Amino acid sequence: LRTTMNIQSAINKEVFIPRDERMLVAVEVRRRKRKRMSFLPTGAKGDYATFICISVTNTRPHQLLITKVKQFGGSSSFTRRSQWTVEQLRQVNGINPNKDSPEFDLVFDNAVDQWVASSPAEKCIFVHILYHACQTYWEGKAGSLGKAVKLGKVGRKERASQCAHHEVGAGPTDSPPKSASRTLQARRKSYVPPRQAEFINCQSKLTGDACTMNLVIYRCKAFLNRMKNMMVAKQSRSPGQGQHVTGSSMGNVVQRVNVALGERGDRLTRAEDKTVELMHKAQQFADTAHKV
Repeated sequence: LRTTMNIQSAINKEVFIPRDERMLVAVEVRRRKRKRMSFLPTGAKGDYATFICISVTNTRPHQLLITKVKQFGGSSSFTRRSQWTVEQLRQVNGINPNKDSPEFDLVFDNAVDQWVASSPAEKCIFVHILYHACQTYWEGKAGSLGKAVKLGKVGRKERASQCAHHEVGAGPTDSPPKSASRTLQARRKSYVPPRQAEFINCQSKLTGDACTMNLVIYRCKAFLNRMKNMMVAKQSRSPGQGQHVTGSSMGNVVQRVNVALGERGDRLTRAEDKTVELMHKAQQFADTAHKV
């Protein structure tokens, strides 16, 4: 039985490294509302596993990509099926902002996919990494645009300096630099920044700044869930009374640790909310003191 880390490593090696990309995360999913395929006989079921992956290109300018990868039954290889850029991503719907759940939706320009992750923790890890990858990507895009604007200003100053040096004897034919400057300004005004994807119905601990500990907790939950599934699968293959008792006791331990991690995550969330509230109060106090 291959672990999730081994699967993610295999996907990265087979699908993304040959394309000069680096995978950030992969989550195994199934459709929440299965699409009907007319060419399949009634009752037929596709024997494959689906993974939604986030990757970034190694070459500059970096591109953030979302890829659907499938592994068909009886095969150990992975196949890339669909891929979207982050500019094509319109919305990420976490379905339930009040509790951990495995359901989420991805809305693109030309597709809407409704998914169920293998566990709530796996989905939370995916949404957390996708959100912060998007933030990093758009901040980098804004920074590169600001750098281009700054270089444009420097270029205008250099041209103005050159015009000043050659002003004597130049005559009335010094208009091209001004027309080039107007063209640059017109292009900058006509530039429309791409619309960023919105994250709705997502828990604040997934999209907040101080959520590193939450990510660690979700990784622990996902690991415990995989351990539980492995024990159940092993028990179903070799049933026995002694093994049943051991599996049951181990399952209880996993359940108790899972509950403890959930309580720890709730306390961290309340602490984060309290910190944000105190920051707002401190800012209000500082503004009032400044006015006085």
